[in-house]
Amino acid sequence: MDYRVERDTIGEIHVPADKYWGAQTQRSKQNFPIGNETMPVEIIKAFAILKKSAAHANKELGLLEAKKAEAIHAAVEQIINDEITDHFPLVVWQTGSGTQSNMNVNEVIAYVGNHWLRDQGSDLTLHPNDDVNKSQSSNDTYPTAMHIAFVLKLEDTVLPAVRTLKDTLKVKMEKFNDIVKIGRTHLQDATPLTLGQEISGWHRMLEKSETMIEGSIHYIKELAIGGTAVGTGLNAHPEFSERVCAAINEHTGKNFVSALNKFHALTSHDESVYAHGALKGLAADLMKIANDVRWLASGPRCGIGEITVPANEPGSSIMPGKVNPTQSEAVTMVASQVMGNDATIGFASSQGNFELNVFKPVIAYNFLQSCQLLSDSILSFDERCAQGIEPNLEQIEKNLKDSLMLVTALNPHIGYENAAKIAKTAFNDNATLKDTAVKLGLLTEEEFDRYVNPKEMTYPK
Repeated sequence: MDYRVERDTIGEIHVPADKYWGAQTQRSKQNFPIGNETMPVEIIKAFAILKKSAAHANKELGLLEAKKAEAIHAAVEQIINDEITDHFPLVVWQTGSGTQSNMNVNEVIAYVGNHWLRDQGSDLTLHPNDDVNKSQSSNDTYPTAMHIAFVLKLEDTVLPAVRTLKDTLKVKMEKFNDIVKIGRTHLQDATPLTLGQEISGWHRMLEKSETMIEGSIHYIKELAIGGTAVGTGLNAHPEFSERVCAAINEHTGKNFVSALNKFHALTSHDESVYAHGALKGLAADLMKIANDVRWLASGPRCGIGEITVPANEPGSSIMPGKVNPTQSEAVTMVASQVMGNDATIGFASSQGNFELNVFKPVIAYNFLQSCQLLSDSILSFDERCAQGIEPNLEQIEKNLKDSLMLVTALNPHIGYENAAKIAKTAFNDNATLKDTAVKLGLLTEEEFDRYVNPKEMTYPK
């Protein structure tokens, strides 16, 4: 393999000639052959936004030549536009501060920026530490990149997906609001409700998850940049942090702010725990919704079968004609993964020692994975399942008529114990509630029909 010689404070090292990274990236590749999970592209792009914003701030403060800032901007645009993604190879399982990924970005920007400077006829040279990383430390840039990536992912990917499914469920709950069906609690028959009312519960879950996620984002918008190594801001201009945040906001259209306490911002990730907790809440709701859908669609002849879902693919390699609720299954697996990610994030975030938490890459990886899996699964479930949900009216009516829990409507008229006597006798005799009530002499047929009206039971006065 063709290579070039790069140098750092450790000494010389061979770097593949066609790669843009430098010595520190190459050392990380060699020293951490662990797993296949590479640093999320969202983190790399967030770093790019940060480096561009830092260069802008340093130029404004008179700390960086304008031409060098332009070179950094030009390199950053290639990262953001996915033109040089092959030059960010590092795995998640590296230094816990993310230093090597910070240097990977610094080195690539310097390499590309220096080519740009030469093309411009300039004899200036970008240095990955002195110029691209000016006024920064990995200890404040990595958590800053984390927060930028988290906010962008939550606001631009997760929340739109939640709103899409929420809108679909709103259409369904209104369309099916007059279809009376039997309710179920403890997996046993309960009193009636409408299919629309049942779906309204799912809709409200997504409404609340949306609100909780939105509320959690406020805390992630505090950025650690400007804290440098331990939170004191050593080697950074007093105005650097505020200026960087302003530049990031101009680029992203968000409203990031400088963290009130940089000592906290470097060593604590409580805001990530809090925000991912909202994602776990969403996952818990999705688990319930998906399970309800597959239970209600179970059958088609020997299950509950009160709704039908789209048949997207054959369900069995051995049983012809079988159709399975595969979209529900995918959602429930995603929910399981997110709950596992939450445990990892909670534990990793508890491990701040003194002035730094060194579990940052695993926090970032799991958080962003949860965002991606949730948004992808929600959109797939919406398109390939929720939009196609339809009621099986014949089965709904049959289950409603067969239920013994309609007897609950008799409580105000004949008392709980007499109503229970009717239900138990009807069950033992395999008879209807009406026939049993008349047989026991507790009600006439006319009284039973007047008191037991499933539709009215869904909208009690």
